[in-house]
Amino acid sequence: MKQVDYDAFIMELPNVQREVNFGYSFFFVGDDHRLPFVTIAYSDNEYDDVSNLNREDVFRLNIGVSKQTFNNLLAGLMDESIDYLVLNEFLPHPQYSRQFFVCILNPVGENAEKTKQLIVEAHLIAEGRLQRKGGS
Repeated sequence: MKQVDYDAFIMELPNVQREVNFGYSFFFVGDDHRLPFVTIAYSDNEYDDVSNLNREDVFRLNIGVSKQTFNNLLAGLMDESIDYLVLNEFLPHPQYSRQFFVCILNPVGENAEKTKQLIVEAHLIAEGRLQRKGGS
C-alpha cells in the first residue's frame, strides 16, 4: 500500500477529520484536534528528520496504540539502538513512544495488514477518549 491508500483507509473510518501541516497528515476523531490517533509523515521538517523522509516515496505512519499492544509489538526493542531509517519494521515513535505511539516506514506484506489493524485500534481508543469527554 502507498501513502494515499493509508490516507483513504483512515478517512473511511467513522468521524475522522484530517489536517495537513509540517509535512504531516494528522488524523483526529471528532472536533477535538488536540491529539491525533494517527499521523502520516511524508517529509522531514525542523522538528523531525530522524527517518530521512525526503527519500523518494518514503513515508512514516505514526499510530497511537494501547500500552499492551505497544509492549507486545516492541518487546525488548526499547533497550536497543534503533535505526529509524529502516523500512517495513515496527518501531517506537522517536518522540512519542511514552504516549504509546509506534511507527513504521512504508509497511508492506503482513505488516501492511498489521498496520491497518493498529490504525483501527488507535481509532477505537480515540473514539473512547472523545466519548468520555462528551464530544462528538
